[in-house]
Amino acid sequence: MHNQKKTAFQLILLFGLVSLFGDVVYEGARSVNGPYLKTLGANAVIVGMVAGIAEFLGYAIRLASGYFADKTRAYWLFTFLGYGMLVSVPLLSLAGIWQVAVVFIIMERLGKALRSPARDTILSQATKQVGTGFGFAIAEVLDQIGAISGPLIFTLLFVLLGKGDRGIRDYQQGYSLLWIPLILVMLCIFLAWRRVPNPQALEDSVIKSHVAEKLSKTFWIYTVFTFVTTIGFANFALIGYHFKAKHVLTDAQIPLFYALAMGVDAVAALAIGKAYDIFKTRHNNEKGGLATLIAIPVFSLFIPVFVFSTKFSLCLAGAIIWGIVMGAHETIMRSAIADLTPLKKRGTGYGIFNTAYGLAIFIGSAFVGLLYEHSILAVIIISVAIEIAAIPLFFVLRKEALK
Repeated sequence: MHNQKKTAFQLILLFGLVSLFGDVVYEGARSVNGPYLKTLGANAVIVGMVAGIAEFLGYAIRLASGYFADKTRAYWLFTFLGYGMLVSVPLLSLAGIWQVAVVFIIMERLGKALRSPARDTILSQATKQVGTGFGFAIAEVLDQIGAISGPLIFTLLFVLLGKGDRGIRDYQQGYSLLWIPLILVMLCIFLAWRRVPNPQALEDSVIKSHVAEKLSKTFWIYTVFTFVTTIGFANFALIGYHFKAKHVLTDAQIPLFYALAMGVDAVAALAIGKAYDIFKTRHNNEKGGLATLIAIPVFSLFIPVFVFSTKFSLCLAGAIIWGIVMGAHETIMRSAIADLTPLKKRGTGYGIFNTAYGLAIFIGSAFVGLLYEHSILAVIIISVAIEIAAIPLFFVLRKEALK
């Protein structure tokens, strides 16, 4: 058992490093994709639609990739292929028009769609040895080190390039630096596969009892709750667009704010992940950790009020709260699927859940992008109202989970 725990920790840490280097690549890009598209001539509607479509496809295709990963049991193959598609990010350095950049941005999200259910299934098998909340939190902390480092590459580059607005070539120089972490991503996946080619054995040694083979009612309520809270959650591409369009921040400060949010995300993930496991133990129930979900709509209420203002201090507070909510999304949401789904349906469970999540991001981003051009106040009011509407859903979910 001790050896199994040690192997599980090694797998979690290796996947954490995969996420770390992967995040250097794609979070670095995501911190500047909004301003980069603006530099290439795109407007707010295009940025909002692209962010929404890319996120939606990046989640919707998980429905199919999760299903086929379960059917074929080829979790490692899906993981290798999905991370391989990160090649599209450094290729953004070759985009001269926004239409080409859009293709690469969407391709990056498709790669995430291909790998995520398979990767999370492998990771969930290892977390059963150490506590799902804590296991996913460790992976998330390493993930966020990468998510901080990626945007800082652009901040540092832009500072070194001197004062003034950044041009197309400046952004392209930043994207081309991302070849190095991409190579490290693929190396870490190879090492993880060599170390634990059959991760299912890690879960089988902990969970012996018979589990239902279908997705539970709690899973479906949980998916609806997530869908509603995510519609009201602002996408950083639009937040970054707002910061640049209203001259709230300089080009170098925008990725710095994103890096700060990612740092907050890492700290919040550890605290929330640990709280998730404590609630499970206290209720002696695998679903007990869902009580921590109340933090998502409550904190999300404040984000649009702060990030769409023109005051530096309010935008800073908004970025911090945005990071807390992202920490909750990445930790509780992934942990919960591991506890709400039987192993044979887990890839499918992650696929369904992530499709709903992506559809919510698409609706939210496209809607905010369209509305932003007409009234920022309307964006704030509607986003807040959506989060308030999610609170009663939380209580329905909690009642069902603790039956």
